[in-house]
Amino acid sequence: MGLTLCQNIIKNHLVSGEMTIGQEIGIRIDQTLTQDATGTMAYLEFEAIGKKRVETELSVAYIDHNTLQTGFENADDHRFIQSVCMKRGIRFSRPGNGICHQVHLERFGCPGKTLIGSDSHTPTGGGIGMLAIGAGGLDVAVAMGGGAYFLQMPESVKINLTGTLRSGVSAKDVILEVLRIMSVKGGIGKVIEYAGEGIKSLSVPERATITNMGAELGATASIFPSDEITLEFLKAQGREKDFSFLAPDDDAHYSQIIDIDLTLLSPLAAMPHMPDNVKKVSEIGPIEINQVLIGSCTNSSLLDMLKVAKILKGKTVHPGVSLAVSPGSKQVLNMLASCGALSDIIDAGARILESACGPCIGMGQAPQTEGVSLRTFNRNFEGRSGTPSGKIYLVSPETAAFSAIAGVLIDPLSLSPDLSVKIPEAFLVNDNMIELPASELEADKIEIYYGPNIKPLPSSTPVPEEISATAVIKTGDNITTDHIMPAGAKILPYRSNIPYLSQFCFRQVDPNFFENCKKASICVIVGGENYGQGSSREHAALVPLYLGVKAVIVKSFARIHRANLINAGIIPLTFSNSEDYATIEPGDILEFPLIKAEIEEEKQITMINTNKQKTLLLNCDLSDRQRGVLLKGGLLEYTKGTN
Repeated sequence: MGLTLCQNIIKNHLVSGEMTIGQEIGIRIDQTLTQDATGTMAYLEFEAIGKKRVETELSVAYIDHNTLQTGFENADDHRFIQSVCMKRGIRFSRPGNGICHQVHLERFGCPGKTLIGSDSHTPTGGGIGMLAIGAGGLDVAVAMGGGAYFLQMPESVKINLTGTLRSGVSAKDVILEVLRIMSVKGGIGKVIEYAGEGIKSLSVPERATITNMGAELGATASIFPSDEITLEFLKAQGREKDFSFLAPDDDAHYSQIIDIDLTLLSPLAAMPHMPDNVKKVSEIGPIEINQVLIGSCTNSSLLDMLKVAKILKGKTVHPGVSLAVSPGSKQVLNMLASCGALSDIIDAGARILESACGPCIGMGQAPQTEGVSLRTFNRNFEGRSGTPSGKIYLVSPETAAFSAIAGVLIDPLSLSPDLSVKIPEAFLVNDNMIELPASELEADKIEIYYGPNIKPLPSSTPVPEEISATAVIKTGDNITTDHIMPAGAKILPYRSNIPYLSQFCFRQVDPNFFENCKKASICVIVGGENYGQGSSREHAALVPLYLGVKAVIVKSFARIHRANLINAGIIPLTFSNSEDYATIEPGDILEFPLIKAEIEEEKQITMINTNKQKTLLLNCDLSDRQRGVLLKGGLLEYTKGTN
């Protein structure tokens, strides 16, 4: 039996374990990326590991999240990251150069390479044929130091695309349809591979839109083959030397096959407050809108922007709508300016934002109270926009642009649009905003800059013989990392200051969480299905660690967050019987009398709810390596001990 595309790449990078679905494997990592909201912590962790230089083929630090500088904190963090990059052999993409995933696709992505990034949308690189995976910052730090990246061997799901998209229907509608079919937890433990004749009609940026939002499925990665379309994109970037053909074996086996006829797709929208709450735009109807935002790592390519410019040309944005546009990179912005498309966008009344993540991460452009905002982004979690009552719809650039003019949500197909645009054969390439690191000889003279907002990493301890803790919170299903550790302009500048961040933990779910943790001292979190979905931010584990959380008990975990909990030394537990979830309430005292011995002996974990006088058996499924990490008190201590 042949191998899938993902399996072939894993086979070529396998350093430990066997390629058996569900078993832990370790793979060699070729490239890493970080962004500034997670990068400061990742580089603090890299410094703690003690390596003098990175050992990957390529590592790049991007400044794209915390670019709204209302105080010294973000600028200090950027200076810290820049100094680490110069000293440790990492390329530094300066603020203004663009969003990490867009720039990496343009300038560094290579078919067949492995990439992990401290951002959950790193799978964007699958659009160019990479095995690209989002991870916590500590996993990235370990990979930069030459260590393997560990994950469970995923299943392979094939999505077979046939036909071609109608004008007015886009790649965004393809991934929204996949989300409608599979749900936000349907991709957990899986890699999504796209195949079929329909992929030939999709450019690399369109493919990248689709793989980008594989993160919303909970998938480990999403990937397209590397073919003539890929070669055309790399040639346009002056990087044809990076090309190689990649395809699954003819007799590859998939655990699931989903067929989608592109010809039959219609414009779709993810309604509040979850990316899989998908309906046809025509079914939702012409609801009045207040704001339209076009950009983010999902939809900010030159192709996206040229279509938006064509729609807006000669028109004026509706007086009731605020339209803002964020080109994904300096390259995209320059090319829009050179061809005149930027003028068309500006003339229509759009506000041009810098080439950064911006409002997608809650950094500005919060909608009005109860406002309806159409966004070409990837997430519409409640409160993520900065306005708790905001109603956020995820749509394509085409739907967004037409709606901005109309003042209501409108189906592009109702307008019979001609949206054909010409993409240049050669792109404008200017890498002057990507700084190369110092040589090893010069690096010794460089001092790393630590601003006053950068605080020490929270410390973890080895698993004790027994634990007695208070259940400080009980959540429902699909709790996101935005719920646990919010983003936004008021909080993001403190990503390198865990003590300050801690007062915001779970604030949206329970405003008393911080105080309850302080009173309890030793804490446990209880949750439902798909706990920790969304961002790769390890702060959603590090902040609970700082607040005294020793274990998290849920029905099921999202992949990255579970790994981050283990890395932080927090014990991830699941109910062996989901009905037991109902027996625990906030305030209950939970005792784990044999916790260390049971983890060491690979047994179920005994938990006694002293308030209810009820004993439960919980699952703690760990690989040998994960068990060693937990018993040592986290990945940092484990890594130091194995070097």
